[in-house]
Amino acid sequence: MELAKWQREIETFKGIKSLFVLEGNINDQYIYRAEDSEENKEPSEAGDEYIRDLKETIREMFESGATKGYYRFLYINPVFGFEDIFNSGNTACEVKAAETLLKTRQEITERTNGDKKNEGHSDSKPVKNSALVREILTHRLYSDPKAEKKSTVVIFDYASRLLMSPDSMSVDDETVFLNLYYGVQNAIRENTYINTLVLIVDKYNDIPAWFYLKNPSARVVTIPEPDRESRKACAELFFPELAKDEKGMNKFVDITDGMKLREIDAVRRLMGNLGLDESRTKEAVSVYKYGFRDSPWEMMRDKLGDTGEDIVKELSKTIKGQDNALRKIANVLQRSVTGLSGMQHSAESRKPRGILFLAGPTGTGKTQTVKAVTELVFGDERAMLRFDMSEYTAEQSDQKLFGAPPGYVGYDNGGQLTNAVRNNPCCVLLFDEIEKAHPTIMDKFLQILEDGRMTDGQGNTVNFSETLIFFTSNIGISEEIVQNGRVVGRRNLVTPEETYDEIEEKVEKAMKTAFKPEVINRIGENIVVFSYIDREASDSICRASIARINDNIAKIKNYNVSVTEEVLSFLCERCMREDVRLNGGRGIGNIIETEYLNPLSDCVYNERVEKGDTVNASLEQGTIVFHKAGAV
Repeated sequence: MELAKWQREIETFKGIKSLFVLEGNINDQYIYRAEDSEENKEPSEAGDEYIRDLKETIREMFESGATKGYYRFLYINPVFGFEDIFNSGNTACEVKAAETLLKTRQEITERTNGDKKNEGHSDSKPVKNSALVREILTHRLYSDPKAEKKSTVVIFDYASRLLMSPDSMSVDDETVFLNLYYGVQNAIRENTYINTLVLIVDKYNDIPAWFYLKNPSARVVTIPEPDRESRKACAELFFPELAKDEKGMNKFVDITDGMKLREIDAVRRLMGNLGLDESRTKEAVSVYKYGFRDSPWEMMRDKLGDTGEDIVKELSKTIKGQDNALRKIANVLQRSVTGLSGMQHSAESRKPRGILFLAGPTGTGKTQTVKAVTELVFGDERAMLRFDMSEYTAEQSDQKLFGAPPGYVGYDNGGQLTNAVRNNPCCVLLFDEIEKAHPTIMDKFLQILEDGRMTDGQGNTVNFSETLIFFTSNIGISEEIVQNGRVVGRRNLVTPEETYDEIEEKVEKAMKTAFKPEVINRIGENIVVFSYIDREASDSICRASIARINDNIAKIKNYNVSVTEEVLSFLCERCMREDVRLNGGRGIGNIIETEYLNPLSDCVYNERVEKGDTVNASLEQGTIVFHKAGAV
């Protein structure tokens, strides 16, 4: 394996730059094999000799190559100050020599300026340590003139913790970085080598920009998350038996996408705890990522019945008059349960469990269908994660879903979508009214629909392969009326009199105009068109709504409402008006509210209906009228 890009960058600029700022994936383990290392010929079975933390990796990089033997190493952090973590024996001597220099400098300053201390900073530990680093970088600290001249590398860890904010620095903060700045600008050079400060930060904007920007002595190096080659090299060291199976190794590299090398090492140790051999690495990775959990998809078969018609029958209890749409949804659910979604693409697809695009007139049950499917699969419709896409119309709104990039406001918060799926990998995702979202959002969705994963703004890969994804849209049903550049209304493009096939054709045509071909291709044949509610479905919805209202009144308010068949038939007829049908189930709900609930509430209020009473509904001169039983 070749050196990683960030390692090549340090090797190239060591001896040239006196300051390296390392940011990014700083808390991982790393593979480093120097070109002149004899270890490269005979790696150990466990591979531990090549896996190092960042501090040890830095040391090996500065010791290797043509500069081997020319560097001494000091380690410092804001918690403990200087530590001899490399067991070199040099730290105490060099720090003591630096303290002597610092004391001498302070004595000279006092003699020059009297006893008056003219600095505004305190003598805090960070200030003193930064001054010692300055002295170490700018002086030769070995007293023996015959000793071999060696340059020094100071590794300053947890440097992000030196400041609360680089935008509001105290006098002590300024002093700390001025000391470090002076040190790297005036670092002592020994022949072709130079004293060097390596500053390890979470991200480079944790420290003041003036410290590294336009600083000719500085080099900012970003350590990326492990790429495919790094994960493969790590796996070959940790799992020698798996390395003999190329296909198995490629699968392992795929499922560890987004994991750090330290986490792959943890998987190896976890396998020992679980008593698993290398043929079951996939199982170990799953336990590491998600813990011990039962997949609802594997347990769903018993809930759905024996055939697809059983699924349709179950959903039809909630969704009326949409049998064509429910049959398509049942087909996708069957593939989700059996794990066959996306099998035409690869031997082990990582696509989402299912993708469905629900389109059709408003109020026809699209959103309610998603709730019903969630209830059927998970037993609780709250397992559905709903995103109203009308909230994501701005160009930068994709950052709300997937997280802001480094340096932008909200970076630490992550994305609403990626956070939700990371916390609950097995769920139903509903993106409501998707046509209202900014086009860049659909571009982002391409990766989810194709690969079942998404990398958020923080660089973390989130797995969507256990999700069932629904998009809903009214596209192709109506269009805006624009006059003089202003939207003044909408007009319907389809009518209740059109057949299901005619509505489906118009919707699919509108989708091809509104969305890019690559989006349509990934949705495939999973476009489910809902039709207008017919008379049978309308009557069923109307009667079911009245029954539900009366049942709730009896349970909650403890009085009864008696409705005649004449009243029910009247309401059903009113629900078939064209203006009501155009609004689907919502139109039916509006009719019931206006012509049933409003007069009922008048009666309850005016006639002081109490617990145990009965209210009778009747039809009088084309109007529903309510009276308390026994009232005059």
